[in-house]
Amino acid sequence: MSIPPIRVSVSEAAKLLGVTPKTIRQAIKAQAVKYIVVRGRYKINFASLVEWSQKSTRRKTQFYNQGIGQYATNWQINNRKYSPSEKLIKKESAD
Repeated sequence: MSIPPIRVSVSEAAKLLGVTPKTIRQAIKAQAVKYIVVRGRYKINFASLVEWSQKSTRRKTQFYNQGIGQYATNWQINNRKYSPSEKLIKKESAD
């Protein structure tokens, strides 16, 4: 079972990245992001959008200052990072 890609509209993409819708439309025109058209509206692949936003220093700065990146410092996840136990990995691979 594969996970379907997350897709966002032009206006949602602009809000998430902290840029204008015009900037997003320019990326679509330049085929810099992956998208599909649903009922005459662009639906942009979110992973492609984030990749594209990080390629330019200016867009990266906008992402962290005006987009969702500004909230990342507030998230501060304090949970310990760890891998699953080897017992679980062996059990799943045996199934």
